Amino acid sequence: MASKSIYTVVAIAGIAVASGAAWWLQKPRQAEGTDAAATPTAPGPGRGKGAGTPSAAGGPGRAPAVEVARVETMRITDDAQAVGSLRSRQSVVLRPEVSGRVTQINFRDADRVRRGQLLVQLDDELPMALVKQAEAEVSIARANHRRNRELVEEKFIAQRAVDESAANLQVADAKLALARATLARLKILAPFDGVAGIRSINVGDYLKDGADIVNIEDLDALYVDFRLPERFQTKVKPGQTALLDVDALPGQRFSAMIQAIDPLVDANGRSVGIRGCVDNRHLKLRPGMFARITPVFGVREDARMIPEEAIVPQSGRQFVYRLVDGPDQDTRIAQRVEVKVGVRQQGKVEVTQGLGAGDTVVTAGQQRILKDGTPVRVLDVSGRSGQPAAAAAGGPPAATAAAPELVPNSRGNPCSVASGAPGGRSAPATRPVQGG
Repeated sequence: MASKSIYTVVAIAGIAVASGAAWWLQKPRQAEGTDAAATPTAPGPGRGKGAGTPSAAGGPGRAPAVEVARVETMRITDDAQAVGSLRSRQSVVLRPEVSGRVTQINFRDADRVRRGQLLVQLDDELPMALVKQAEAEVSIARANHRRNRELVEEKFIAQRAVDESAANLQVADAKLALARATLARLKILAPFDGVAGIRSINVGDYLKDGADIVNIEDLDALYVDFRLPERFQTKVKPGQTALLDVDALPGQRFSAMIQAIDPLVDANGRSVGIRGCVDNRHLKLRPGMFARITPVFGVREDARMIPEEAIVPQSGRQFVYRLVDGPDQDTRIAQRVEVKVGVRQQGKVEVTQGLGAGDTVVTAGQQRILKDGTPVRVLDVSGRSGQPAAAAAGGPPAATAAAPELVPNSRGNPCSVASGAPGGRSAPATRPVQGG
């Protein structure tokens, strides 16, 4: 038992001695590391205060770098965007006013027809006989009335007989007019110059009054109806131009003339209805097409434009930083200038007041300009953006996608003709179709 106690004491004493030695050996190294961390690194030659920190890599005395662009002078249009549908200037579905059997069709599908051209003839044998009967009755009534006037002058009959014969003559004339009107209604005529649609009848068909025969469309001019918000009602006026883009004809643009403005503003959408007219004698457009309309309110040839990024809004006002010459070649001075803006188009904004053509403005890095008159450096972004440096500084812009081709109007624009008046050229009458 005594030997076990001795072993235990010796083990405890050995552990204590080993722990103390380890603590003693590690204490100088920790102190040395602590002193080295607490001692600041002395600035080397050519270094200023805080030069070793990443935040001061550019140095506090170096001017901040900014991106710039020049004020461009370009032609802009004051316009709006809308959608609408095309419709014929004149359109009608021919229907008979009286019943009858079709005996003749004088047109083919999609033929051009002229005003007053006979298109469909219904059976007129019975109405023709009624007309002849009415003409005979008129002849008899006229002869009786003439004889009665001669007899009344000789005092052989009373005046009452003359009055009755005059009334009979008027009745006979009315019957003749009715028979002729019924006969005329058996001839279906073209009401205006246009293009016939696809007929739905054949020779021999019996048509009731009101049955559809064929549609006639005046395609020389088309109407485009669209709506604009009520804020544009003071800008849009009859005679202005509107540009049309049709999805069915990509790459082509058409010109329309605004003809009428609805005096009533829609209370539901707060919009005003507008009607334009398109010259369509080239027959590229069809009624019912969907169109995108761009009404043009005005054109400015020398508008001053800058990138939208240059605008710094503050308290409801618009500012830009304009650069002027600095103390050296690489440094410019930033001046804070209040501007008035106008139309915005494709990432650019018009400046109506505050800048002149050729001025240089800051487009990126405004947050680095702490106060008015701060020196700045112009950053060359040619390598980063992939565009030449001249373009970044406001030079000629890079090539953009080609604009849609504008289809010119022909001479004698039919849209200048009064609404509802016949216009355009008409083809000669076609040969009659005897078969279905």
